[in-house]
Order: sequence, then structure tokens, then C-alpha cells
Amino acid sequence: MSATPGPIVRPYGDATGDGMVQVSFTLPLPHDKRAEGAALQLAAKMGMEPALLVHAKPIGDDFTFFVVYGSVTHLVDVREVQVIEREFPLLTSKEVNGEIKKKLRRKLVVVGACIGTDAHTVGIDAILNIKGFAGEKGLEYYREMTVVNLGAQVLVPELVNTAREVRADAVLVSQVVTQRDAHIHNTTAMSAAFREAFPAGEVPLLVVGGPRFEEGSAASLGVDRIFGRGTTPGEVASYLVHQLVTPRTAPEPRGQQR
Repeated sequence: MSATPGPIVRPYGDATGDGMVQVSFTLPLPHDKRAEGAALQLAAKMGMEPALLVHAKPIGDDFTFFVVYGSVTHLVDVREVQVIEREFPLLTSKEVNGEIKKKLRRKLVVVGACIGTDAHTVGIDAILNIKGFAGEKGLEYYREMTVVNLGAQVLVPELVNTAREVRADAVLVSQVVTQRDAHIHNTTAMSAAFREAFPAGEVPLLVVGGPRFEEGSAASLGVDRIFGRGTTPGEVASYLVHQLVTPRTAPEPRGQQR
């Protein structure tokens, strides 16, 4: 039986506390001995000592992809790790439908899309499509929800207009493309557009998901919630009920005077 880990930990590779890690990166160098030496130099500057080059593969004529394995001396204090806890209960689909029907007394309207040049619909489809994800059916399965999935490469003005036309309660946006922080720029532009187009207090709930978002960055991006990798449709549905149905008197459809 293994001992209970303490608050100070090191990476585990071949033996407990050996500090072994594996990292991968690309250098703008053609693959040769000099490039391999540069990779090991970079590994040493990252604190890997000794470092072993376990993989090198040319990417075209001018780039090389590397995988390096080695030991680091850095320690992790688990007590300093900050975790964002889920602040709402997970509901079954039956409970979600029941709460909406009983308290909202109308369909909850959700609009989803991938915005900008992002053409990766796997994330938004996993949450919205009836086939769902991880054994859970998507929001289209919930009889008390009306779902509008706009798909990929949706312009922000189109998303705003659709949300206004259908009186959306919530807008779900998936962002997978992260080159040059495209997901950050797209999200802040989308948030600003909604707050400009809707009166104060009538902006739909803005929810963004993607593998590269930091969970604690919702406020700085101007959205209400960020979901990371592995999020299931049930989590999103439960959050929507928590924010739009449970905590307060059922609101009027979006776009109407409160």
C-alpha cells in the first residue's frame, strides 16, 4: 500500500521523487546535430538535468520537433494550488427539464457557435447535439430547451443578431483555435459586441468553452462562465439552470422589458 502523499511533491518517472518529466517543443532549425544540441541546451535552461533527447523529427525544411526526457529539481506545494470549485449541483436531464418547466414556465433558449475563423465544431457539437458526449445526451435532447446551433466560422454580428431574434437566454461559444491568442481576442470581441447591442441587464448569459482557456479568467474576458476540457452536456445544463432558473424569479424572454 502506498503512503499518503504529503503537501510537497515532485514529478514521478521511474521512481518516487526522481523528478523525471517529458516535454515537447519545436525549434525553427533544420534537423541536424546542431539542432539537437540546441534542444538539449534549451532543456538545460528549463532546469532539466540531465536531459535525454528521445525524439527528433523534421517538420519541413526549416523546423524540427523534439521530445526531451529528464529530471527537474523543482518542487510543488499542493497547499498553494488554487482550484475553482463547482458552485452548482449536477442535475439529471429529468431534473433540468422539471426545473425549467416549473419555474421558467417556457422553453430556455440557447444559441451556440464557433466564432471567427474557428472551424472546429467538435466541442460545441458535443454539448449541443443530441448524441452528446461521455455518455450524456446534448442539450437538444432536453425537451424544455430550444437549441440553435449555428456551427462554425460564425461572425460575431451574426451571432448577436441571431441571439436577439430568438431571444436567447444563453449563448455558448466554443473556441479551439488558439494561435496568437485567437480564442482570447475572439471572446473579448464577442463580449463587447453583446454588451453594446443589448440593454444593461438583458445581455444573454455568455458561456465560453475550450481546452486552452483558464477557468478563472471569465471576468477578464467579459463572459459569465468558462468551461474547460472534459466538460459534459449535463454540467452545462445544470449551470444554465443554476444561473437562469433556480436563483431568482423566472425572467421574461430575453429582449422584453423586465
